[in-house]
Order: sequence, then C-alpha cells, then structure tokens
Amino acid sequence: MFNAEAFVAEAVEHVRSAVKGKAILAASGGVDSTVAAVLAGRALGVDLLAVYVDTGLMRKGETADVDRTLKEMGVNHRIVDARAEFFDALKGVEEPERKRVIIGNKFVEIFEREAKPSGATYLVQGTIAPDWIESGGALRDRIKSHHNVAGLPEVMNLTLVEPLRDLYKDEVRKVARVLGLRVSERQPFPGPALAVRCLGEVTEEKVDVVRGACAIVEEEIEAAAAAGTMTLPWQYFAVLLPIRSVGVHGDVRAYGWTVAVRAVESVDGMSARYSKIPQDVLERISSRITNEMPHVNRIVYDVTNKPPATIEWE
Repeated sequence: MFNAEAFVAEAVEHVRSAVKGKAILAASGGVDSTVAAVLAGRALGVDLLAVYVDTGLMRKGETADVDRTLKEMGVNHRIVDARAEFFDALKGVEEPERKRVIIGNKFVEIFEREAKPSGATYLVQGTIAPDWIESGGALRDRIKSHHNVAGLPEVMNLTLVEPLRDLYKDEVRKVARVLGLRVSERQPFPGPALAVRCLGEVTEEKVDVVRGACAIVEEEIEAAAAAGTMTLPWQYFAVLLPIRSVGVHGDVRAYGWTVAVRAVESVDGMSARYSKIPQDVLERISSRITNEMPHVNRIVYDVTNKPPATIEWE
C-alpha cells in the first residue's frame, strides 16, 4: 500500500542525490509540478529555481494564481512571458502530435535559456506514470505524446530529474495532502494547455474563445457542486471544435463556432467515465457560453468514456 509520508522522505533524498549542482524546475501550478517543487525545494534549497512559462495558452487567471501559489510555498521562482514565441511556433499547425512536440521543444528551449544565468544543469519535472505510459515506447503503443516525455527533443543540455515518475495521480494527491498543499484537489490540466482544447490551428482568437468557455464550465460546475446539486467531477472543461455551423443571434443569421463540454469521473486518469451532469447545469453552461462568447452558437456534451476516447480531445 502506498505510504505518502515515506515517499516524501525517499523523494527528497532521491533529488538530493541525483542533482550535483543547481537545478531549475518546470512549474505549471498543477498538483504534479507543485509537489515536485516542494520536494525539490526541500532537497536543494537555494540551488533550485522554479520557472513558470506563460505560453498564452493558459486558463483564465492561471498565471496570477501560480505566482501566488509559489510565493505561498516560499519557492524561488521566475515567470517568463513567452506568449509570442508559442503562437509563432504553432502557426499553421493542426496535427495534435506535432502540436505536442513543438510545445515540448519550445519549453525545453526556454528552460535551457533560463538555466544559463544561474549555471543550472538539471531540469526537475513533475512527470508521472500516465505521462510516459501514454507516450509509448518499448512494447507500449503511443496514445499521445505528452509534452514532457515524447515531446522532448532528442538532445538536451539539461539532465532530467523526475521524482514522481512512478506515481499515479491519486498517489500524487496523497503526497500533496501530506505536504498540506492547497492545490491537492485541483483538477488536472494538460501541459500543452489550451492548445489541445483548441482543435485545428491554434490562434490567439480561438484560444480566447476556449479560455472563456472553459472558465464558464468550471464556474457553473463548481457552483453546482458547492450547492450540493451534483458531485464535482474529476475533470471538466470546454473544447473548441474546428467547425462552424449556422445559428441565429436575435433575428440575424450567425455562422459560429461549436464548443464541446467534457466532464469525467476517474481515479488515476488511465480510464474514465463521462459525468452525468444535471440538465439544468448544462443549460446554464450553454446559455452563458452562447451569450458571453459572441462567436459561439452551438454547445454539445461529450458522453464518451475512456476508452474508447481519451479525456482530452487531442
């Protein structure tokens, strides 16, 4: 049986013995990278710098929230504005695997750039078991290239250290609870961020739409869960589909985007069942998105389990 307290001691010692010098840490604000940051911080102290990259693909308020979390934890960190770099790199790209590889390469490029002033030669990541399992290799089929595994460049100037590599999401949450982190129950958010919730080419306009739609889905579902009318799903979000359909805004013909709502129940993310969201909650989500996002005129709800689908659409 997994012992979170024992794991904390083992992981701190693992990082301390693996890193012979200074390290930077890939910080996203999620439970995986936050747990990794605390463990690495205990092991390395001032020799660790957490780097959060604002890709322009983050959720509403994400960057400010991550900054607050890292300050609360007392972790030495830096926020890098790389929005223009990511949108330029993704211009014209539609294929999901290529998106993930481009994003993984761009992250490493930035981490290596940020490591130079401090002389850091190690990169600590919050990689967990589903990341490398789904990325394939050996006898495993590749389901999707996680940006922090198969999305990494073949040649790197930084040595990887992954203290959570053998853990599943439910085990990481147990460690976060032991560490007293407020992000312990935070829903998963993909490393490539909204790039994989914006199907087809990624543009600033489309990301703005899906960012707003995701915020509405989160707000309505969390409000319903707080009111006791439903159970909070394991993960819940919106996806912008690369199709337009005919609709009506007032008395005027509209030709707008379609947004899919996705919510699932899971334990470790390896399998999942779609959540049976109450009809009135779905109606509020649909009404708000179509009223507040002027370029969206159709909402659909994803009722597919994993398998055969994955949780994210890309």
